[in-house]
Amino acid sequence: MTQTAVITGATSGIGAEFARQLAQRGYNLVLTGRNTERLESTAEELARDYSVKTEWIAADLATPEGVAAVADRVRKPDVGLLVNNAGYGLKNDFARNELQDEVDHLNVLVGAPLQLSHAALNAMSSRGGGRIINVASVAGFIPRGTYSAAKAWVINFSRWANLYYRDRGITVTAVCPGFVHTDFHARMEMDKTIYPKWMWLNADRVVREALADAFAGKGISIPSKRYRVLATVGNRAPQALVAKLAGRGR
Repeated sequence: MTQTAVITGATSGIGAEFARQLAQRGYNLVLTGRNTERLESTAEELARDYSVKTEWIAADLATPEGVAAVADRVRKPDVGLLVNNAGYGLKNDFARNELQDEVDHLNVLVGAPLQLSHAALNAMSSRGGGRIINVASVAGFIPRGTYSAAKAWVINFSRWANLYYRDRGITVTAVCPGFVHTDFHARMEMDKTIYPKWMWLNADRVVREALADAFAGKGISIPSKRYRVLATVGNRAPQALVAKLAGRGR
């Protein structure tokens, strides 16, 4: 049976690139997101271009109903790969953001991956294996607001789960990109020009390296040597210095 990949946040950026590269590998696809029109057009395009089966689920992962709808699909026996990709950043620092915005942010970045991974791990254990890819960030290695705190959770959870569930045939990989050319930063109204060009990666490279690491069974994937060095510095350098270099951001 051809395996199916479920991808959250699948209509743009890294999520859309995961969908394309997994379709190239022959996976059928379940795409999730909030925009029904974009989901439908993306699913139709991928089915046409790669001759795979596609379906979509319109779901807001900040809500219990949205997560439940995706979790129900993750439990189906054809699902062999889950990509927890959905996410976004908040424009202001923690104290200036509305509390509900921070709660919704946490639900999407941590609550949804937790619940969907729980559904996937139980379903995959019963049928002999599978893969989970959690899109984190190198921000998870530095102290920089609630976004980096959430991504730190994703990294540590993935590391642990990859070790703990390996004997059940399941691998869990945290993908930790740095700055990537997507619309992520535009949605935050962030000026991309304040960061040097060498810090920016293309989504196709990030996903290509992420899939190679995931299929090799690695718990962590940090695309590019430059970001592997930065992640090491973030882990080992004095945290006050790291925070200063990173900026007192979100």
